[in-house]
Amino acid sequence: MIIEIDGGHTGITFSSCHFIPRHEKCSRLHGHSYIVRIRLEGELDENGMVMDFVILKKKLRSMTAEMDHKVLLPAASKIVKIEKKDGSIEAVSCGKRYVFPEEDVLLLDIPTTTAEEMARMMTERIVADTDLPRTVRSVAVGLDEERGQTAWYTKVL
Repeated sequence: MIIEIDGGHTGITFSSCHFIPRHEKCSRLHGHSYIVRIRLEGELDENGMVMDFVILKKKLRSMTAEMDHKVLLPAASKIVKIEKKDGSIEAVSCGKRYVFPEEDVLLLDIPTTTAEEMARMMTERIVADTDLPRTVRSVAVGLDEERGQTAWYTKVL
């Protein structure tokens, strides 16, 4: 059995900006209105559910609230050099230097802020931080950068 939450219909979205080093167009600072989706595959429990939708939606909303209206920077990047100083975050990448107020930035423990890496990060976090039923076999998070353009990451449990 598969259950899915479509963030476009349930309001699980966030807006943020980022850049992707070395990409022809996306190396420029730009933003997206992201939509989060999640799919769980597993067996039905004694209540006839794979998992309670309410628990998943709360977790996803908490995660997206952290990223909403932030500049997302890849803290694990070998290309982007990030330094905190005097209440600011400086990011240097491919000859460009950005300086942002620290409160406007979220450092993500990923090598780049592509939809693919963020979907992986979100999936891993859901698995690590959520009390999933034993009957759940896999968790997948999809992240839309825009409608029709979704990156999915699946973790088999």
